[in-house]
Amino acid sequence: MPVIGFLGATSPDAANADYLRVFRQALKESGYVEGENVAIEYRWAETQLDRLPALAAELVSRRVAVVVSVEGPPVVFAAKTATTTIPIVFVISDDPVRLGLVASLARPGGNLTGINFVSNELVAKRLELLRELVPGAARVAVLVNPANTANTETTLRDVEPAARAVGFQIQVLNADTSREIDAAFATIVRDRPDALFSASSPYFTSRRIQLVQLAARHAIPATYPGRQYVEVGGLMSYGANIADAWRQLGVYTARILKGIKPADLPVVQASKFELVINHQTARMLGLTVPDKLLVAADEVIE
Repeated sequence: MPVIGFLGATSPDAANADYLRVFRQALKESGYVEGENVAIEYRWAETQLDRLPALAAELVSRRVAVVVSVEGPPVVFAAKTATTTIPIVFVISDDPVRLGLVASLARPGGNLTGINFVSNELVAKRLELLRELVPGAARVAVLVNPANTANTETTLRDVEPAARAVGFQIQVLNADTSREIDAAFATIVRDRPDALFSASSPYFTSRRIQLVQLAARHAIPATYPGRQYVEVGGLMSYGANIADAWRQLGVYTARILKGIKPADLPVVQASKFELVINHQTARMLGLTVPDKLLVAADEVIE
C-alpha cells in the first residue's frame, strides 16, 4: 500500500478538517481510499515552524511515495530540503517560480509541483472592496506576520501603492504570537485606525477566532484573506477558493501515485475566487452593505 506523507504548518483544526475531507474525496474519486489502498502519515507543526525540518525528515525516512505540503513556503522548503527524489505536491499562495521552487509554471522540473492560489496578489482588490464597504475610512492598519517572510514581503510590496490608489493611509503592525496579536490590537485601540487589513498567514488562520473577536470587541471593520474568518464572525473576505485548491491537491497527489512525474505536471493556478460577507457583523458595526457588494458576494452570511 503506497503511503502519502502529509506535512502542515498548523493543526487539523476545524477549517483544515473541512479541507482534508475535500482532499480525501478527490483522492477517492481518483481511485484511492485512505485505509483501503493508500495510507496517509500526517505531521503537523502546531505553528512551531522550527519543527518542520525534523517532521519532513521523518516522513522521508518512512519512504513515503509522495509528500503533500500545505500552509506556506516554510513547509514546502522543509520538504524540498529533506528530499530531492520523492515527489512533493504543494499548495501555496506565493509565486513558486519567484521562490525558486519550480523552474516555470508550465514546466516545473525537479521533484515539485502543485497548486498556487495567488492570495497575496489580491491585495489591491481587497482594499477596493474595503473602500466600498467602509467609504468613510481614511487610515487602515495592516496586520502581517513577520515569521512568514515571503507572504509579508509580498503584502508590504503591494499594499502601499494599492492603498494610495484608493486613498488609504496605512499603518503596519507585526504579530507572530497570540500575545503580539493582543499588543497589535492595543495599538489599534490607541491609534484608532478606521479599518483593519489582515494579511494572509497560516498562523493568522489558526488564530482567526482571536482576531475576529478582538475586531468585534473594539468595533473595527476588518477584511480577511479567506472565508474561514467570516464563518466565525469576521466582516468580509476575498480570496481564492481554498477548498477547490485542496481538491486539486488531491487530484495531483493521485496522479503522482499513478506514476506521473512532478516535472510533467504544470503548476495549477487557482481560478476560483470568492467574496464572502457577514451581514450580521456589518449590522453590529453599523455598516450598510451596498447592494453592489451584496450582489457580487458569493455568499452573504446572515
